[in-house]
Amino acid sequence: MSPSRPFILRPVATSLLMAGILIAGAIAYKQLPVSALPEVDYPTIQCLTFYPGASPEVMASSVTAPLERTFGQVPGLKQMTSTSSFGSSIITLQFDLDLNIDIAEQQVQASINAAGTYLPPDLPNPPIYSKVNPADAPILTLALTSKTVPLTKVEDLADTTLSQKISQLPGVGLVTISGGEKPAVRIRVNPTALAAYGLSLEDVRTALNQTNLNQAKGNFDGLRQAYTIGANDQILTSTGYKPVIIAYKNGAPVRLEDVATVVDGAENTRQAAWMNTTPAVIVNIQRQPGANIIAVVDRIKALLPQLRVSIPSAVDVSVLTDRTTTIRASVKDVQFELMLTVALVVMVIFLFLRNLSATVIPSVAVPLSLVGTFGVMYLLGYSLNNLTLMALTISTGFVVDDAIVMIENISRYLEQGDTPLRAALQGSEQIGFTI
Repeated sequence: MSPSRPFILRPVATSLLMAGILIAGAIAYKQLPVSALPEVDYPTIQCLTFYPGASPEVMASSVTAPLERTFGQVPGLKQMTSTSSFGSSIITLQFDLDLNIDIAEQQVQASINAAGTYLPPDLPNPPIYSKVNPADAPILTLALTSKTVPLTKVEDLADTTLSQKISQLPGVGLVTISGGEKPAVRIRVNPTALAAYGLSLEDVRTALNQTNLNQAKGNFDGLRQAYTIGANDQILTSTGYKPVIIAYKNGAPVRLEDVATVVDGAENTRQAAWMNTTPAVIVNIQRQPGANIIAVVDRIKALLPQLRVSIPSAVDVSVLTDRTTTIRASVKDVQFELMLTVALVVMVIFLFLRNLSATVIPSVAVPLSLVGTFGVMYLLGYSLNNLTLMALTISTGFVVDDAIVMIENISRYLEQGDTPLRAALQGSEQIGFTI
């Protein structure tokens, strides 16, 4: 029996099934994630090591090289790249696509432990590693600039206001801030003044550590209630550090401001970012896996007017890069080519067959097949990208070929005098399994 026979004998049920496929495909099309290329999870691990004060040459020989030797023995390693800079080393390990990233993570940890004996003994902290995906590039980058507000305040606004609200949007994954200056207190000790009091840098360090502590203060216990004493003894500004007593000399206190200059500054003065020639704070926004890039960026841009209201007017928020610009253009071009292909196919069929009823069949079959495919793509977890749209464009030719062959075979039986129903049954049964 031909697969087409049940559908030919039940035209009402077939029409309802076609309508259901059309509706399901249209709904699935709205839910499909949009991206430039298919999503691929690259098993990649990045190892970072910090060694303050070390030159790039020292980092390469004493830190990067020992780690590279141990990482090179990890099975499944496909590619390894490293960068040694002033005080830091970054090693990127990319493994085979079929390797479980969790297994690779355990192997990397074992390699770091094995390389511990070859690393500098005065390394502040052991190397740290994290799982990364090179395909997860930021979908949107914002730049915060101001001519009057200090950059430390701008970064604080980006951290406490912008990033918090953007992270709450559906589809938004990681929000990172770079280029700013985190507030810090810088203490510049005067060696001459320190020597005059008979003190050393270790005395200053010890006094600061003992003063700037946030410890438990105890509690009050009553018959019915208990109270915990809470107080924050940490010093956050230069004004609070200046009167700190370093030691007593001849019964008089020696304060920090007597032997050092204390100013409010930035935590890292070697880290900065610019937009054109203006210092800026950069906010990089990444999407969650499987989220629609275009929809997520549209939500963020719709939120920007509210964000601008919640921060001082002297701080400008502008879009630095938008990854969806090229994605929108490429997907739009492929969609246009797909619709143009369907229109040209229908026109060619009408010109050669010169039969309106015969032209209606591929005119309905092709769009219905394409829309129904969106539902299958959604169930399989596919995304709407250049490759899938190109595949749909190519598959249009197969659908049209099958429709033309079926129409020609049914038309042959009609010309022999069979009824439309009998011609449809015989024509489809003859070549049903072939196409």
